[in-house]
Parts: sequence; C-alpha cells; structure tokens
Amino acid sequence: MIEVDHLTKRYGPLLAVDDISFRVEKGEIVGFLGPNGAGKTTTMRILTGFLPATEGAARVAGFDVFEKPLEVKRRIGYLPEHPPLYRDMRVRSYLDFVAKIKGLSRQDREDRIAEVMERCGIVDRAEQLIGQLSKGYQQRVGVAQALVHNPEVIILDEPTIGLDPNQIRQIRQLIKGLGREHTVILSTHILPEVDMTCDRVIIINRGRIAAVDTPENLTATMQGNERFYVEVAGAADAAVEAIREVPGVVDVSRTDGRTEGEAVGLHVDAPVESDIRAAVAARVVERGLELLELRRVEMSLEDIFHELTTSEEVSG
Repeated sequence: MIEVDHLTKRYGPLLAVDDISFRVEKGEIVGFLGPNGAGKTTTMRILTGFLPATEGAARVAGFDVFEKPLEVKRRIGYLPEHPPLYRDMRVRSYLDFVAKIKGLSRQDREDRIAEVMERCGIVDRAEQLIGQLSKGYQQRVGVAQALVHNPEVIILDEPTIGLDPNQIRQIRQLIKGLGREHTVILSTHILPEVDMTCDRVIIINRGRIAAVDTPENLTATMQGNERFYVEVAGAADAAVEAIREVPGVVDVSRTDGRTEGEAVGLHVDAPVESDIRAAVAARVVERGLELLELRRVEMSLEDIFHELTTSEEVSG
C-alpha cells in the first residue's frame, strides 16, 4: 500500500531524511517513531505531497507521489500535528467544506459526514463552533476531516498530543478501529500507545531507519540475554557475589532504585531461554540473605527506543 525507496530530503546543508526505505501493507497500523528532529514529520509531508523529496521514490496505492500527486492525495487522509481547523466554523459545516474540497458529491457528502461524525463520536457537537470545543473534541474533528473522503491510507502525526488520559484512551480506541478498513501510519512520542495499537514499528533516528519490526520481535532481538530482577535484604556486595557464582549467570548489576532498609535491587542476565530463578533463589538463601522478589524482566518499547536513538552509530 505504501512503498518508500531510498528517500532523501535535504534542506541546504541539512540532511533531514537520509536514504530510507520501508513498506506498509494494506490494513496495517504502523507506528513511526523517532526523537525530535529525526525526520518523521518530513517523511510524512513527503508522502502526503506537502514536500518534494530530493532523491528517491514513494508510492501510495501504486501511484507515484511525485508523478501522480492528485491521485495520491485522493487516497490519503492526513492529520498533521496541528489540525487544520477553522475555529469560527461549526463542525458539520467544516466537514462539508472539507468534503467539497475532496470532490465528494452532495449525496456522498451527507452520507460520509454522518458516518464520520458517528465514528468519531461528535454527532452531538455537529452544530457547535469548533473554537468552543475542548482539545479532545477538536482532535476528533481533525480525525473526522482526515476520514471524510474514505481514504485508503490514514497518516496521523501526534494525534494525542496535549490530551488528557481519558481523551488519549478514546483516540487510541478510534485509531485501533481504523485499522480494520484503512492502512494507518501513526507518529507519536507516547510509546505505550504504540504497543497498544500498532502491528509494526518503524524507528527513525538522525534521518535513517534504525529498526523495522513488530514490538515483540524488537524486544526479542534487542534483549539478547534473559534478564531477571532480584531484590534481596542484606549486604549488597554479598548478594552480588553469591549470584555471580550461579551457573549460567552472565552478569549481575545494581539497579538505581533502593527500597527501605538494607534491601537492594539487582539485574541478573543469563542466556536466552535459560531459567535460573530456582538456582538464584537457592544460592541467596544458602548465604543467609532474605529473598524479597525474583521475576523475569521484559525489555519495553521505551527501552528499545532509548537504546536505538541514543547510540552514536545507527544501523541502516
């Protein structure tokens, strides 16, 4: 549905997007992640025809973004970080205005506006001025304008920025529903949101692709070793020494956090698919230390994002 091949964008001496390639299949919800200035918004603007590329190619639904821009725009719904809302227009009138620009007939406009208002939960706000709506409802109107012409591809740039937790949850549920009928690219800094809504993740850093995979596969690939959290009451040095002696333990390190009293938290690394919990527990007890907690630790998407976007070298 979306194909990006060796895409590059330069602003004078600044290389904003550096030879990136990726694909998004029909019906996927893909999270597009990266730190500020990584090239996310530039890439989205190129895909939607707002910016020309310096080099490379991009296709949406088989149409070249640069050679057939109008065909591409007919197939894309775009919600930029700051939605293009007219605050002095009423919700229904605004959506009718957008639908006219998108070329919908009068009958089609009425049907689609009714459908997207229902889908976005703004039917009861149809005659309200956009400027009088809460931030959450304005964001819903922004999503509705991206959907009104029933595009094959939806591109959402920071759709939950500035929303409260309840509003974020509502928009997240809306986005998950979109994946049943549309292909969705979602750019966000809220990493749990990606875990909850996206089928795959594209991480971009310094204009280059750092990783493309499912959140689960990224976790398995990046983790390398199994990691366990051990909390022990007693002398920290004695606990570290005891656990290092357990067969299969690769490394033992102190965590930053400390609990009350003399308790200490440790991270214990072991080869993948090895379960050393019983041996660690036995060794701690043998040394006269009190075991307070022992559990496997999963690497989070936040951990992966941090590791991929703070290293000096980025793999292409």
